[in-house]
Parts: sequence; structure tokens; C-alpha cells
Amino acid sequence: MTLQQLLALPELEGRLINEAKTQGFVTAMAAAPNILPPNEWLPFLWGGEEVAPFSDGEQLEAYIEHIIAMWNDYRPALLENRWQWPQGCALDDEEIVTECTREFCEGVLQGWQLTRDDWETVMPEESEDNALLGGVLLSLSMLYDPETSIATLAEQGIQGLEQFEEIFNAMPTMLSGLTMRASILVEQA
Repeated sequence: MTLQQLLALPELEGRLINEAKTQGFVTAMAAAPNILPPNEWLPFLWGGEEVAPFSDGEQLEAYIEHIIAMWNDYRPALLENRWQWPQGCALDDEEIVTECTREFCEGVLQGWQLTRDDWETVMPEESEDNALLGGVLLSLSMLYDPETSIATLAEQGIQGLEQFEEIFNAMPTMLSGLTMRASILVEQA
């Protein structure tokens, strides 16, 4: 059973975050400076509840296998600058970005909240590295909410949508670069 099939089961409807948000959240966990054990972050995928919403152990086991496989794929891809947007994430002529892209970015931003202390320790506020972190977070926020970003940019006299294409296309390199830099800083500590 695929992750999408698991998420589509009627008994799990609305009890787990969707696939794009899951991919984003797992990306945030894979990019984190310090590796967190999955038991510390898996419950956030079902709303932070202590008890997982699965009706049987087989479903839970299959779900966890999918999530761990995703993390095992994303972490080395980020560290080797091979990470790419998940399928379905794209730019959109009418909506600027697809719903999948928005949800992915939301998942990354939610995951970042969980690892925020680690990031702030490794890349303190006044450091050059913090500017890199801030740039990535700002870019993710812009892709998550492009309408607000466009209005803010327009207030500053900046017109056009080409910056979203640039940000979208740069995001794999930005996330990989941030992950690699954090990994180096943790090793040096």
C-alpha cells in the first residue's frame, strides 16, 4: 500500500496531514542540523496526539515505513545536493504555485518550528549563516503565500512574477546548501 493509499483510507480521513505537507515536514526533519529520532516527530504527522490514529498495527507499521523511507531518501539527497521538489510541486500560471507546492512549503515551515532551537543554536541570530537560514525561510514563506508576497513586493515598487520562478527553481539548491552548511557546523561544534 502506497502512502497516498494509506492517507486515502476512510478511517484515516482528516486524521493525518496530507501527502504534500508530509513530504514538506519530512524534508524539514531531514534538513535539520541535529537528527531527531522519528518517535519525537512522527506524532506531529497526526496532529501531535499521543495515540496514532491507525485501526491496526499493520497500518501504523506501513505508514512509518513510508515515512522513514522518505527521510532516508531526502537526507542524503539534501546532503549531496540531489534533492528535488516532490512530484506535483510546480509553478502555476493562474495561482503562481500549485496547491501541492503551498502544502509542501507549509509542511517544511511546520517542521522547522519543531527544530527551531537547533537551527538557532547552530546559526545564531547575528551570524552570516543566520542570513542563509532567513533567506530559505523567507523563500518558503513566499511560495506558501504568494498573494501576500506579491502585495508586499508591489508596495515596494516591485512588479512581476519572475521572482517566484527564480525562488522555486532555486529552492532545491537552497535547501541542500542550508542542510550541508548545518551539517558542517554541527560536526565542527
